[in-house]
Amino acid sequence: MNAQGAVRGAAGVAVAAVLVAGCSSSNGPATPLPTTATASHTSGAPAAPSTSTTAATPSASAAPAKGTAKVTGTLATGLASPWGVVQLADNTLLVASRDTGKITRVDPAKKTSAAVGTIPGVTHTQGGEAGLLGLALSPDFGTDHLLYAYFSTESDNRIARLLFDPTRAAGDQLGAPDTILRGIPTGSIHNGGRIAFGPDGMLYAGTGETGQRGLAQNMSSLGGKILRMTPDGQAPKDNPFPGSLVYSPGHRNVQGLAWDPQGRLWASEFGQDTWDELNLIEPGKNYGWPVVEGIAHRAGYVDPVAQWHTDQASPSGIAYAAGSIWMAALKGERLWRIPLDGTKAAAAPQAFFTGTYGRLRTVVAVDDRTILLSTSNTDGRGTPKPGDDRILQLTVS
Repeated sequence: MNAQGAVRGAAGVAVAAVLVAGCSSSNGPATPLPTTATASHTSGAPAAPSTSTTAATPSASAAPAKGTAKVTGTLATGLASPWGVVQLADNTLLVASRDTGKITRVDPAKKTSAAVGTIPGVTHTQGGEAGLLGLALSPDFGTDHLLYAYFSTESDNRIARLLFDPTRAAGDQLGAPDTILRGIPTGSIHNGGRIAFGPDGMLYAGTGETGQRGLAQNMSSLGGKILRMTPDGQAPKDNPFPGSLVYSPGHRNVQGLAWDPQGRLWASEFGQDTWDELNLIEPGKNYGWPVVEGIAHRAGYVDPVAQWHTDQASPSGIAYAAGSIWMAALKGERLWRIPLDGTKAAAAPQAFFTGTYGRLRTVVAVDDRTILLSTSNTDGRGTPKPGDDRILQLTVS
């Protein structure tokens, strides 16, 4: 299935309080080194650079400038290239192994793990980023028991749903894949892969442009986009481009999706050599790649809410909790907290655990004070330690 339609022009939107932070401690909040860009823009002329080194004054409803993150437990160890993670009603976890195509069920209470099954046709090349990626539970999982998976094959990336039946023997608990979407471009890099059901009951998917930059602005391609679809893989009637799955174009590689309590969609995105991004996603808006990277103040493209140098982030999964977006960083080897004030950052992002646990991949919000965080040191680019990879439980505020 291909997305159809033409790119619609969109007035550029400036997003306030873009802040870059470093970290002074491997276990505590970062000492911020912020730059700010708070002026709105309506033309292609760049705004004058700000000389301020502090965030704009937050509103009374904004998240506090400083927060906390404390590891309260290790839920799993010895995982192989974990990527997607979902939590079931009984608090057990389903974990996708990118490189093997296997799904494992982890029981934190019993400290056990068991094979669920292997998704057929998953392709991974040594050193590459393709494979079994994101997982999502059906909104009606309690009754339909459907697990959604985003994965790479030899010809494409695709999304399928599978019946999960835990009453069957270990290793044989997945039904045959029912592919709801195929034709997402695949490559050795930039495969996107995060999927999540939104509060509207629709399935969203972050895709990558596989290193082919032009795909991000090509509306006939599903690559370099955020997609929105029904649980059956069809284009909803209220999508911004009629008949198309495309929700927003102009993305390089989206691996994080999360909603705040007001139903706003946030997405993390890998930059190239300069800026990684946290974006507030609006339907039909263009997020710039490859025309712009990071804050550009350029008409027709949306600026990120926050940006980081790529050695500080390389962002993957995100989650919303305690008034903030929590973002896992791969190359940056840290957990970022971005406190929010409505549609902007309330203060400089904070970094936690810099270098302590290595590369970080996925964040799952359990409740407003508890998140799960997975490491990604066995993905071919990290340095595994004894016990890697692992899933940690954190209390945050």
